[in-house]
Amino acid sequence: MTRRLPSAGTLVALLVVVLIAIAALTPGLLTGRGPTEIDLHATLLAPSWAHPFGTDDAGRDLLTRVIYGARQSMGIGLGATGVAFAIALVLGFTAGLAGGVVDTAITRVLEVAFAFPALLLALLVISVRGPSVATVIAAVGIGSAPGYARMVRGQVLAVRQAGYIEAAAALGHSRLAVVRRHLFPNAVRPLVAVATLGIGQSVVWASGLSFLGLGVAPPDSEWGALLDAGRLHITTSWWLEILPGVVIVLVALAVTTLGRNLQHLLGGAAR
Repeated sequence: MTRRLPSAGTLVALLVVVLIAIAALTPGLLTGRGPTEIDLHATLLAPSWAHPFGTDDAGRDLLTRVIYGARQSMGIGLGATGVAFAIALVLGFTAGLAGGVVDTAITRVLEVAFAFPALLLALLVISVRGPSVATVIAAVGIGSAPGYARMVRGQVLAVRQAGYIEAAAALGHSRLAVVRRHLFPNAVRPLVAVATLGIGQSVVWASGLSFLGLGVAPPDSEWGALLDAGRLHITTSWWLEILPGVVIVLVALAVTTLGRNLQHLLGGAAR
């Protein structure tokens, strides 16, 4: 059986993700400037060889701020996806394994929560706790959790009916052993790809909240905060708004592309 070579789109997506990972972990490899270096003689310069993304109203290099902002933006995306799946695993496995009244109660709660737009749930959390990085992670995670929990429950119910689960129980394995060794790994494995897709979505949502002034606030270099700061000059300095936005879109597309490929490899259920 011959292996299919990765498509050009997949390779480009992988390159984008690698660059973002380098920016998040070791930004000094990609730029020699600091994100807070101010040069009042170089304010609002258009993109050039010296400043590929231009400069902002304080003379700070925008590309440098985008690079350093990768750690915070991707950290929020990963953290929010982790929170969402932690909640989803608890609720989904409880509903799928308990059945009966417990399953019905959790399912009804999830249906009510799922009826609300996820962003509205996130805004509700922020309005209660106030804007901060931790709040954005919790808000986006809670907003995403109902959809993921329904998927987890569906996977648990499907795997419970598999023949190898019944065979393990017939061989005398305890219920806990069956869940730990067979049900949990097989139910969660297809959802790994879905979690990857959720990272890109979480980055976009977190950036949107920061742009609205409800997330990370300037002068932090989180990508949504850069958009928020740049909107004041959008009519005269387009690069402050357009270029960080392009980066957000590229990262979301790249992560989604890799997630779809991973979903295909793992044979996961479509979202």
